[in-house]
Amino acid sequence: MEKIKIKSTGQMYGIVGIRSVGAHLLQIDFAGSVPDAYGDLELYTDGGILATTLPGWETVYRTDGKTVYLSDDGSVYIPPVEPEPVTPTEPYVPSLGELKTAKKREISIACEAAIYAGVDVKLSDGSTEHFSLTEHDQLNLFGKQVQLASEATELEYHADGQPCRYYTAKDMQTITSTAMAYVSYHTTYCNALNMWINGVADKEELGKIVYGVTVPDEYQSDVLKDYLAGGDTDAKPIV
Repeated sequence: MEKIKIKSTGQMYGIVGIRSVGAHLLQIDFAGSVPDAYGDLELYTDGGILATTLPGWETVYRTDGKTVYLSDDGSVYIPPVEPEPVTPTEPYVPSLGELKTAKKREISIACEAAIYAGVDVKLSDGSTEHFSLTEHDQLNLFGKQVQLASEATELEYHADGQPCRYYTAKDMQTITSTAMAYVSYHTTYCNALNMWINGVADKEELGKIVYGVTVPDEYQSDVLKDYLAGGDTDAKPIV
């Protein structure tokens, strides 16, 4: 289980998830007890390795049971004021802007699903193993990069549905680099789809945008073009 340490108190807490949910917002899902105070955080992998330090998360933005949202700019959650109910006289037709917002949400969900589904990795002995890439998996692989940097020769990990075993440093480097490239590709591809959504002028064109479709050249970033030119089939969308 991953853990975080509150540097100001020295206390460690087990977590089941941690992720950025905005420019200044951090979501932490605690496994057990929840801290009373925050500040600079240290993030540890399930193997007890310090993965990263997250400074400045002092303010509780809002809480939801064992899920805590922190801000690093002092902001706190203000519940929206419920508007007065309005009885429409005609069936509501969403605007193009509203449809774009919904389409971006759809694309974001599809991108996350594609990343979480994971990637096949061919190892040095010729075998191929599959590795899921949930947020927990990505965090664990980040820890493996730290171990690789310390020149470890054997590293413990497991493929999907397989028991934990030792991988050589070469194979673990292949696993981490392939996984990170896969995540980076889908993030880049999703960004290009969002640029396309921003640029559409009518609902008909917007309806053609689905996860996995080829992005028109004018909305392809240089990074995406490089990915596509590289021909890495492992990094193509799952549709």
